[in-house]
Amino acid sequence: MASQPKHALALVFILVLCGLACARLIPDQSDLISDDGVVGASKFPPLLRLPAAEEVCEQTYGFMPCTSTALGNLFLILVYGYLMFLAATYLSNGSELLLEILGPGIVGGLFLPVLGALPDAMLILVSGLSGSRETAQSQVSVGMGLLAGSTVMLLTLIWGTCIIVGKCDIENSVAVDSKDTKAFSLAGSGISTDIWTSYASIIMAISVIPFIIVQLPQILHSNSGRHLAVLIALIVSASLLIAYCLYQVFQPMVQRRRITYAKHKHVVAGILKHLKMHAFGKLFGEDGKPNVEVLRRLFRMIDDNKDGYLSHTELRALIVGIRFSEINLDEDDAVVKLMNDLDSSRDSRVDLNEFISTVARWLEEAKGAKAPNHTGSMKFIDDFHEQTRREHDLLGDQGDEAAEGVDNPRWTSVKAVLLLLLGTVIVAVFADPLVDAVDNFSTATSIPSFFISFIVLPLATNSSEAVSAIIFASRKNLRSASLTFSELYGAVTMNNVLCLSVFLALVYVRGLVWDFSSEVLVILIVCVVMGVFASIRTTFPLWTSLLAFLLYPFSLALVYVLDYVFGWS
Repeated sequence: MASQPKHALALVFILVLCGLACARLIPDQSDLISDDGVVGASKFPPLLRLPAAEEVCEQTYGFMPCTSTALGNLFLILVYGYLMFLAATYLSNGSELLLEILGPGIVGGLFLPVLGALPDAMLILVSGLSGSRETAQSQVSVGMGLLAGSTVMLLTLIWGTCIIVGKCDIENSVAVDSKDTKAFSLAGSGISTDIWTSYASIIMAISVIPFIIVQLPQILHSNSGRHLAVLIALIVSASLLIAYCLYQVFQPMVQRRRITYAKHKHVVAGILKHLKMHAFGKLFGEDGKPNVEVLRRLFRMIDDNKDGYLSHTELRALIVGIRFSEINLDEDDAVVKLMNDLDSSRDSRVDLNEFISTVARWLEEAKGAKAPNHTGSMKFIDDFHEQTRREHDLLGDQGDEAAEGVDNPRWTSVKAVLLLLLGTVIVAVFADPLVDAVDNFSTATSIPSFFISFIVLPLATNSSEAVSAIIFASRKNLRSASLTFSELYGAVTMNNVLCLSVFLALVYVRGLVWDFSSEVLVILIVCVVMGVFASIRTTFPLWTSLLAFLLYPFSLALVYVLDYVFGWS
């Protein structure tokens, strides 16, 4: 909590500067005489000149500072942007504290994604609520610029940066944790992620469906169905939001079950490899069937007390002796699952026939996964063992991370709630002034507000997510890389469902015109390209970051060409 007073002081200082930024109104300057005798001339350039009395700006809430000069509005954008950055930081820190106390599930699946998208959603909301319908139609481009800019920035600049800072040496198509000796080799270094990250990218690509629906009337050159298309897209977007939150709630449980199964499969593969190494002959006969005599000898070797049965203790000794150091294995749980697999009679012990039939089934499963190169070859067992280890790693097992208890749960809860409240209040209060400042700056400079909000606002609202992602990626291991890119895909998904739902609701309720064809096309291209790309592979060499970086200027250029050359907007 020590850093919070510093932030509070910075906040007070910024508020004071905001008051000083308010434009000073002076009388009409038409009677002023310049040094060369020209009446009505001003020696100040237009960018620095104070506004005349008829150029009075409208103060947000009736008391917030405002100005009609370009430099004044640029200053206000920077101030309000910093405040939005603080709000995003408070929301992120509060969410993490809440997650430490309550764990994943409802908190991780519902509250955290919504809170992460709150600054963007609030800015989009106020951009369409301001003033008359005509004013809202003008300012709503700020919201669309923010929506498109956030998505493009996260999937290009931040995505590429995370590849660079998280790169490790790639060996056998997999990035080796904490090994970075190949410098900036475009193909020899990169990052690897787990399979759940690929699923997150697929969900992100699916989340663009509402954009396609709302764009259908323009594609079909129809004006009559635009309002209905907005309503249908709103319903679909809201449904996807609910479905995504439910997925986030139940995904940890599904992940744990799949990891448990992957561990058991790897234990089976390890036992087969152990039996192959200690077999007095080949596990398969010349006829391609399991060698019963060899399996009988292996059974006797494991049967330590020679009573003709394998007990829990003997199975545990087998697992301990194999040493599954590459995975975080609960030996007691592994013994229980192994006994359930072997003990078909359910008498809590394994006889010879049960052992032979189960091992024969395991061998057939291993052969099905990795067919032998020739009759009698046992190499497929080693291949099967490596495959099960790889499958386990791809699932991103986090069980070996020690759970850190919270020292003072009550104080931590209070701190989390205060941070969340402070962040929410800052977003609610300063979102509208920020939108007004962007709109005024656009008017003063004749720069379309879309491009200002596309480039500047995402730096403020998504900065905490960007910094967090880069820090995690710098840890240089599969788990941190998976978390990094899952968060990026999740943030974009929330933009595409939550923020878009807010935007569509504004358009529908206020009767605004949906005229964002070029912006939608950019979002579709970036999301689909990156989503499909990330869904078909789990290792990303360094050269992929260059492609991501190139998508950012391409997106800006595409919007400009479509709007101002081909007249789409």
